Amino acid sequence: MHELILGGQKSGKSRCAEQRAADWLAYGHRREAVLIATALAGDGEMAERIARHRADRAARVPRLQALEVPHELPEAVAEHSSPQRLLVVDCLTLWLTQLRLPLAGPALTESQWLARQAALCDALREAAGPVVLVSNEIGLGLAPLSRESRQFLDALGLLHQRVAAVCERVTLMVAGLEMAVKRP
Repeated sequence: MHELILGGQKSGKSRCAEQRAADWLAYGHRREAVLIATALAGDGEMAERIARHRADRAARVPRLQALEVPHELPEAVAEHSSPQRLLVVDCLTLWLTQLRLPLAGPALTESQWLARQAALCDALREAAGPVVLVSNEIGLGLAPLSRESRQFLDALGLLHQRVAAVCERVTLMVAGLEMAVKRP
């Protein structure tokens, strides 16, 4: 079963996903859980944030393995999915950022981005095991003033819609509390 967990900054979405991994691992010694992290450290503060997340995760869910995959997310889901392995993708917002607003190199064109998005949805449909995806819900506020920001917001909203259509569960995190949006 796949789940999309959405929420604002510090809403508890990553912890919720980690708890899903801990629960998965508790049901059997043969089970595995792998975090697919999409963040890149573009500055010192982000590097510290990533290091803090790594340490916190290791303390909370010691058996949660981690891979850093800032660009090739569909391929990582396809490669690492198995019936005994839960994948946690954290997060779709940063994945979109790496592809559409990269720190270095060219951004994907709209058609290239749509192909990557479709590849992710295909990988989710074909995944042999469960996948929990985390993303920031940033579309609840005012429309941004810049064209690039509006395009990013639109792209993220459409990505959420397409991923949510593939997932059996969608959860919205608010102040550390889960709100069921979609359930089987």
